[in-house]
Parts: sequence; C-alpha cells; structure tokens
Amino acid sequence: MARYLKSWFARFETVGARRPDPWLWVPAAVLLMLGLMMVLDTTYFLGLEKTGDPFHFFKLQLVHIAVGVVTLMLLSQLSVYGLRKIVWPLASFAGVLLVGLYVPGLGIVRGGARRWLHLGPAVIEPSEFVKIALVFLLADFLSRRIDRMKSFAAGALPAFVIVAPVAILVLKQPDFGNTVMIAAVLFAMLFAAGASLKQLGVAGAGALGVLVTQAVAKSYRMKRLTTFLDPWATARGAGFQLTQSFIALGEGGKWGVGLGVGRQKMFYLPAAHTDFVFAVIGEDFGLVGAAVVTGLFLVILFRGMKIAHDEPDPFASLLAVGLTSLLSLQALVNMAVVIGMIPTKGLPLPFLSYGGTAIVISMATLGALLALGRRPAVR
Repeated sequence: MARYLKSWFARFETVGARRPDPWLWVPAAVLLMLGLMMVLDTTYFLGLEKTGDPFHFFKLQLVHIAVGVVTLMLLSQLSVYGLRKIVWPLASFAGVLLVGLYVPGLGIVRGGARRWLHLGPAVIEPSEFVKIALVFLLADFLSRRIDRMKSFAAGALPAFVIVAPVAILVLKQPDFGNTVMIAAVLFAMLFAAGASLKQLGVAGAGALGVLVTQAVAKSYRMKRLTTFLDPWATARGAGFQLTQSFIALGEGGKWGVGLGVGRQKMFYLPAAHTDFVFAVIGEDFGLVGAAVVTGLFLVILFRGMKIAHDEPDPFASLLAVGLTSLLSLQALVNMAVVIGMIPTKGLPLPFLSYGGTAIVISMATLGALLALGRRPAVR
C-alpha cells in the first residue's frame, strides 16, 4: 500500500529537498496552538453538558488537526506542476460534494440550512472544499488568458460564468457568508490577473446589488442587518450574541483576564468555540492578545502576497493570491463580525475556530502556499 501511494504521489512532481517558509508556517503554528487552547477553554463545559466528557471536543479537534497536518504535508511537497495537476480532480470532488447535499440520506439539515454532508463516520461541509477548489480552478483558468484580461467579454465575464452557478448553489443552502467569501476571492483574483478597475467596479456594483437583494429577501437576514445597526435595542433577543461579544471584549480590556478565567464561554456567548472565538480571545488576552492574533494573520497576508509578486509563473502567482485571500479575508470578516463592524455571518476564524472541515481546509490552503513559497535548503 505504501509503495502504491508513493508511486501515485510521484506523478504529481514534488519540489524536492527544500525547506518551508518560516514566515508562513510559524505564524500559522502559533495560531493553531492558540486555537487548540481556546477549543479546550471554550468547550470544557459544553462537552461536560453534551457528552459528560469535558475533553470531548478537544479530542475531536486533535483528530481534525492530525488530518489537517497530513493534508498540509502532502500539498506542501508539490511543485507548481504538481499543484496544477490537481486542479480538476479537486474541482470535480468539490462539485460532487456540493451536489451530494441534495441526495437523500447524505445531506444534513440543521437549523433550516442544508450545509453538511454525512459520509460514514464523518460530517463535512462541502462549501469549505468549494472555496479552495474555486481558487485552484480560477488560477488555472485566468492564467491561460492573462493577455485577454483587459477585455471584459474574454477575461472577467467567463470567470463570472464559471463561479455564478457554484455561488448560487452555496447561497441556496443557504450559506450567505461563504457566498460573500467566494465573491470576494473572485474579485481579488480578477484584479491580480489584470482586469481593469472600471470593469471590476461595474461588476462589483452588480454583485453587491444581488447580495443586498438576497440579504433583505429573507426575514432572518434582515433581522441580522437591523440587529447589527443597534444590537443593544434587542440585547435579550436577536442582538444577544453581539452584545455578549461586546461584553467579552470589554471585560478583557487591555491585557485580558487570563486564560480560562473569562466567563462568556460559560453559555453566555453563543458559538464561543466557533464563529465567536475571537471574542473569547479578547476577553482572556485583552486588546494586546487580539492585536497579536491580527498581526499573525497580517504576516501570512504579506508573505503570501510577496510570494505572488515574486512568482514568474502566472498560475502560481494567481494561486498564491487566491490562497492568501482565502485565509486573510475570512479572518478579516470573522473579526469584523465579532467587533460589530459588519452583520453576523457564519464564518469560522482560520486555525482558531473549532471545526473539522474548516480546520483541514485552512491547513490545506497553508500547505499549498508553503509549496509555492519553498526556498532552497541551507547546506
């Protein structure tokens, strides 16, 4: 079996003996370790209540990270040629998963949303696979028409045609947050590919109009919007989560109350271990801790964009832009939600939030970036 896997993997051409970029993996490793501590901190009482085992979710997260590490290591060994070889297998797999949501017995509905897929003992979220698959697909597609990007009909328009059906399927789940992320990454990659600002501005206005229409079309989305504008007016209702996030951040102050000392995780703040883990970080470690987390994401952002800037191969450069945008934009949106800058969206914080599919895909994204950022080993 090991010999078969080795021969199969060899077909994708690896980068050989090169060391990983510390400006990428060190910040991610720090975030991952902090995230593991926060999962233990935020799920201790939740695990005790749900399963009788206070370490239940912590042990599951260790499994998620182990799978993520294997995925990261495999992807980080691929060359640019190897990364390009997996574009269509990855896109096909993500498409099958997305369609599988509507297969009876496979798709799982929770809270009125059909976002999860039951595959044996695992429950996965196809939209997370879709985002990284689209980045690979767009990098391959746009790199083949770099010289035509100034023409909207030949450059940006076909990219919109590719992404639109996927975005509609994700929105139909409904998953408004990931739909916004798909649109944001698409525009970032189009800009990097050379599409004109005028084209992107017009297309962006149209996309924004569609998203706003969708936002006000559903009563629960409209309630999120009005709650975001004044959460204290409905602090005991729709604004409860956001006001509890504000309380957590306020309690933390400048230096925080200390790891594990914060109280908001004790069933006060909903989704404290997933979408709102940044609020718990702010409570435990204060403004300084929140600033450190933000700084670590900024290091990944700048390093990823530097790799994109220095890379002569168009596919590799666009892939680096897409992967970096996927991590940094999602982190930005998550933190903006927690501090009340934008309406609530169900997006996890990369490397820090609890979750199986999200943590594996975040590490897969980092693995592909590491492959692009490989440097010659020191001899």
